[in-house]
Amino acid sequence: MNLRKSILLTLISLIGLMLSACVAAVPADGGDSGGEMAGFVPTNPECIAPADPGGGWDFTCRVPAAQVMPEIGVVDSMKVTNMSGGGGAIAMANVTSQRNDDENLIVAASLATASRFAANAYPVSPDDIRWLGAVGADFGVVAVKADSPIETLDDLVASMQEDPTALTHVGGSDPGSIDHIKLLLLAKAAGVEDITQIKYIGFQGGGTALIEIAGERGDVFSGDTSEVLGDLDAGNVRILAVFAPDRIERLGDVPTALELGYDVVVGNWRGFYAPGGISDEAYDYWVDAIQQVSSSEEWATARAEGGLAPFESFGADFESFARAQIAETADILRELGVIE
Repeated sequence: MNLRKSILLTLISLIGLMLSACVAAVPADGGDSGGEMAGFVPTNPECIAPADPGGGWDFTCRVPAAQVMPEIGVVDSMKVTNMSGGGGAIAMANVTSQRNDDENLIVAASLATASRFAANAYPVSPDDIRWLGAVGADFGVVAVKADSPIETLDDLVASMQEDPTALTHVGGSDPGSIDHIKLLLLAKAAGVEDITQIKYIGFQGGGTALIEIAGERGDVFSGDTSEVLGDLDAGNVRILAVFAPDRIERLGDVPTALELGYDVVVGNWRGFYAPGGISDEAYDYWVDAIQQVSSSEEWATARAEGGLAPFESFGADFESFARAQIAETADILRELGVIE
């Protein structure tokens, strides 16, 4: 499988689902998915964001879970815990080893989660968790400090082509993650001969990586739309391009990489997983809760404000989707030379 085919497989699977009106949840017992009907109600529910505050996983816990779920009456409240480290590996290990049957717990997930599984960076397998659902797609961006001499995406590409080691690129997840992959795909599309020379440093969340940009310890930020909006609104950064099929309204006049001549589209779904040992009743409850969030006006408003595109998948369908994403991302990582 060549690189372009691998990329297209991943993009087709993601964008195809984004364009569907709804992907119905399939509950574990094959019956109705209503959590209340199953008889389970969470007590002191908690959402773990596997990164520092300010990144995409943090957004996933704080907005659709901690903000919207109480607003629509799915839960009374939702505690958010930031547990950073290893691109989600610390949280994954904690959940699977110490809280494997905690039915009050959900964990923020994304394409970054799939990419870390694909890179064999987690101490467990995808079989050790239960995939609940996704509620939006967060398209990738590449940004620099507002006063950076790198003014356009062409400037960045020219630097990559001249000397791939000249700039320090930072992102909110470890090497081999989706933030790293975006840069490698851009470099590949631009004809950089040795993309493995691109200097990338991963941090535990997009907010932390953006601090490196503000402090001029990093030159280029690779992340997602939702992660950069605060700094964009404050005038701290300049977004060179968004890796979306079309422009994102929330980003104003920021061009897509496609319209600038670089065939790169990367959408990062935002969703949740649960511990692998929970009951089917608890699983069905959380799948239904996430479906209710996805169909609510409250989330539609918050999603648009956060710069996310519509995308939803739930229950068994979401599990199949996530597993396909892991396999396809592994193919891309092999083609890019990140894993063998």
